[in-house]
Amino acid sequence: MPFVIVALVALATFGSGFAFYRAQRAALATGPKSGPASGIHVRGKADAPVTLEEFGDFQCPPCAMMAALLRKTEEEYGSRLRVIFHHFPLAAHAHARAAALAAEAAEKQGRFWEMHDLLYKEQGIWSKVDNVPLLFDSYAGAIGLDLDRFKKDLQNPGVAARVDADQKLGASRGVTSTPTLFVNNVALPPDALNPVGVKKAIDTALKEKPKP
Repeated sequence: MPFVIVALVALATFGSGFAFYRAQRAALATGPKSGPASGIHVRGKADAPVTLEEFGDFQCPPCAMMAALLRKTEEEYGSRLRVIFHHFPLAAHAHARAAALAAEAAEKQGRFWEMHDLLYKEQGIWSKVDNVPLLFDSYAGAIGLDLDRFKKDLQNPGVAARVDADQKLGASRGVTSTPTLFVNNVALPPDALNPVGVKKAIDTALKEKPKP
């Protein structure tokens, strides 16, 4: 697999840009607005008492860290937590939109979360190369997709429209940077985007009485 061949590159490049993105998030003058918790990329039970929504960018280093944190959080809270992912590729990232399209094309074969997890795991590799389609094809094969269908779906206008819809939703809710999190429709401030802050937000939401 190409991503195995170039794995050594990741050791030297993974995690770069972390300080930049933390500063970008901290620069927000006001927090994002709340809105309805809905989406098509969902992990967890529909009746979970807590819903965590993320607006993420696959090429954003802090988003990769957040993805790992949220996986552990899902395991910890189990049926009490539902996670929704929304695309929000930033223009500053050359391959972010292509990665979002790859994830949406994987969704056409019921493998969105597998591609989501792999893109973040391998972010330090594909984000540093020019020929990302070749790597994304290899990822599609690695998660068991029909490669011909995957390539065809990448050109499907509906796939691009899905990414655009998520980005429009994020903009309507005041999202300007990634990762941005909402817990039961309440936006987390930048200084809460860490294990302690996320856990505190979820625990607080669990203690609140359900709205009638």
